Amino acid sequence: MLDGNASGVLASLLPHIEAPELADNDAPVRACYRYMRNRPGQLDYPRAIAEGLPIGSGEIESAHRYVIQQRLKISGPWWKVDNAEKMLALRTLRANSNWDTYWESVKSA
Repeated sequence: MLDGNASGVLASLLPHIEAPELADNDAPVRACYRYMRNRPGQLDYPRAIAEGLPIGSGEIESAHRYVIQQRLKISGPWWKVDNAEKMLALRTLRANSNWDTYWESVKSA
């Protein structure tokens, strides 16, 4: 994958896909193969690395704790979906260091 050979990884998985009569549609190799086959544009690791983008989910897994959960799980409040989505959009702006840029664009609009 890091060398940009997603098609080679898919080909190596193919002989290991669970037989339909022995496994359900979510069998591990079958699920992995389907996931990768359906997302070719998201598996261009060399381009992502060249652009300085993260290629793992660790940053996202970590961010949901302090961007989303930290606010939604405080004691006492309850949230309407629309309000929670707007509040989370603002928290995401701040977490991505886009807070000032956003408010400047609002001022000039």
